[in-house]
Amino acid sequence: MPDFGEHVDNGIFEQILEMDDDDKREFSKSLVTNFFEQAEETFVKIEEILNNNKLDNGKRLETLSSLGHFLKGSSATLGFNKIRDSCQVIQQYGHKLTVDGAAEPNEQVCLEKIKAALKTARSDKDVLADMMLNETHGFFPPDDE
Repeated sequence: MPDFGEHVDNGIFEQILEMDDDDKREFSKSLVTNFFEQAEETFVKIEEILNNNKLDNGKRLETLSSLGHFLKGSSATLGFNKIRDSCQVIQQYGHKLTVDGAAEPNEQVCLEKIKAALKTARSDKDVLADMMLNETHGFFPPDDE
C-alpha cells in the first residue's frame, strides 16, 4: 500500500482493503468513490448555506454543524484524517465552539472559520481523490472498459 501521508490513517484504511475479494479492489474502490461523491455533494450544501444570507446565522450554524458531523463520521470510517479534521472544525464552529472547545460567541467569526475549513476540506479531498483514483497513477486500478 502506498503511503498517503497524513491524509490517511493506514491502519483503518488497511481494514477496509481487507474486505476486498480480489486484487481489483472493487469493494473498497466503490466505498472510496461513493465517499468522494458524497463529500462533494455535502461541500456544495455547506457552500450554499454559507452563501444564503437570508437564513438566520444561528440556524445556518446549526445546519453547518450537522453537515460537518455527518461528513466527519464518513471520513473517519475510511481513515481520511485530513478531511475528518476539517469537518471537525465545521462541526465545532457550527456549535459556536473553537476546536479546543472554548465558546466562540461571534457568529461571523464562526462562519469565516467554517468557510476556511470547507476550502481546506475540498482541497484535501481533491488531493486524496487524485492519489487514489487517477487513471494513470492512482492507487485503485482503472475500471475495465
